[in-house]
This record gives sequence, C-alpha cells and structure tokens, in this order.
Amino acid sequence: MTARSVLRGFVRGSGIWGLTMLGIAAAADQPGPAASSAQAFERFRGLEGTWRGESTRGWSEDVSFRSIAGGSAVMETSFDAHPNETMITMFVRDGDVLDLVHYCVAKNQPHLRATLFEEEGKKVTFTFVDGGNLASRDKGHMDKAVFRFEDADHVTTRWTWYQNGHEEWMEEIRLTRRK
Repeated sequence: MTARSVLRGFVRGSGIWGLTMLGIAAAADQPGPAASSAQAFERFRGLEGTWRGESTRGWSEDVSFRSIAGGSAVMETSFDAHPNETMITMFVRDGDVLDLVHYCVAKNQPHLRATLFEEEGKKVTFTFVDGGNLASRDKGHMDKAVFRFEDADHVTTRWTWYQNGHEEWMEEIRLTRRK
C-alpha cells in the first residue's frame, strides 16, 4: 500500500474536514518565520573562515565570513570578484527577520530580506526591499540572492541583477571552504 493510496482513503472517508486537518498538521511541522530566520542566521554564522568562490560567469574570488559585533552580524568579504575590488555583504537579524545589505562595486547598497526558507532551512532566498544610493529600483543593483547550504564545506549562491524594470542576468557562485 502506497502513501498515495492511504491518503486517498483518508480523504474519501474524511472529506474536506480530513483535508483541512491534514493541512493544519503539515503546517504545524513547519517552523515559523522567526524560527526559520534564527536557523538560517546560525547557518551563516557557521560559515566562519575562508572560502574560494567559482562563478558561472568565469571568474573566481577569495571569500571570508566572520561573526562580528558580539555575534549579532556576519560579515562576508569578497575580494577579486571584480579585479582588485572588495565587496562586503552583512547578514543581520532584525527582530524575527533576516536581512542582508550588499556593499557593491556598482556603488550602491541593496538591502534584501529573507523571504523563503526551503529544504529544511538549507536554502534561503533573499529579495529586494530597498537600498542606499539607488535613485529608483530601475538603477542596476543586486535584486535577489539565493543561498544553498550543501554541506559544511560547500555553499552555492545565485545573485540576480535587476535594471530598467527587469532582471538582466543571474550568476551562480560555488563556494568551497579552504582547509
């Protein structure tokens, strides 16, 4: 007997009430936004150390993660994604939410918020909220970032560039922890 056939029998016997209860039970097993945010922040804190990043756009970078300010923020430092340039991304919890601010070589500072937690917290999606030095949202900036924690030594990030009313490009960067 498969799980699907068991579910069909349950639904036939219980009708809408059964579906409602099944939905409530499934939702109860999911952590709320505050718990998801806290869990994701701890994953970022666990990245402490040095990493090597390889981009699908053909470049590589040196990356480091460091907890600062009494563990209330995580600072990611990226060097050489753009030749001889350093960029900083800060991860912080603001109450029950997880935010990042990316200090970009484009001379702006997009502020993104974690809006989706998937794969038991191993995949976190950040979306644009606002930003410094952005006269309008149409000025080119990093607009979305997805972090996928593969294991203790590998993280994949996907960054989306937004300009003139639409996404212009996306790149994926695979980070490998240096031992």
